[in-house]
Amino acid sequence: MKMFRILSLSVCWGTAVAGFAQRYELRGVKAGRYEVTKRLDAVPDSAALRVVAPYRHAVDSIMSPVLGESEVAMQADRPESLLSNFVADVLREASVRVGKKADIGLCNIGGLRSTMPQGQVTYGDVLEIAPFENRLCMVALTGGKLMELMQQVAAVGGEGISGAHLVITADGRLLNAEVGGMPIKADSIYVVATLDYLAEGNDRMYALKDGLSKNETPLMVRDLIMEAIRRAKAQGRKVTARMEGRIVVQ
Repeated sequence: MKMFRILSLSVCWGTAVAGFAQRYELRGVKAGRYEVTKRLDAVPDSAALRVVAPYRHAVDSIMSPVLGESEVAMQADRPESLLSNFVADVLREASVRVGKKADIGLCNIGGLRSTMPQGQVTYGDVLEIAPFENRLCMVALTGGKLMELMQQVAAVGGEGISGAHLVITADGRLLNAEVGGMPIKADSIYVVATLDYLAEGNDRMYALKDGLSKNETPLMVRDLIMEAIRRAKAQGRKVTARMEGRIVVQ
């Protein structure tokens, strides 16, 4: 069951100010959260259903096609999770389409907005996981800047990574970082396959702004996820991921 939380704002206005037409004073703002679950379907609004009906078929025809299957349900969480491992791997694997395979794949937990279900995975499932217009971006970093990036990953408690192993503390300090099973060399060049959003330094991944080069590709992240699922299906496989100790908290 998917669940979303909607923020509701209630704005209270005072009376009109004398001498000024349609001018009011704000007296207060109240906020609350409403859980959107199946319980709200117990008493459907017939008027709302009539409004939605003409669009339901068109939307369902787009969202319902099955792409393939997932061996397990995958959620996104810190410091490491099945879904973030899977998506980071997808980004790194896709990097070969624009050159040499990247040393590291990096995605942000905040960009993964839903869970991949166990069993059949539809177009709509992937759209809920990756609803943003993010594209694959390749960033080249010096080893020194890569260490800064790994420190920033540690500071937020972990992100989705592929090709790297981090040991961090509960309070966000980086204790050790390796790429491809080897310590990071300050004078080496490393390529990170990530989202264009992160490549701009967003979500506190500031080091990515200082890349030696940046290649923004036209490849949509959600399309890459869909392609990975379709490819697995064509090969008679289900997509899956494992908890591998990519980010360990000590």
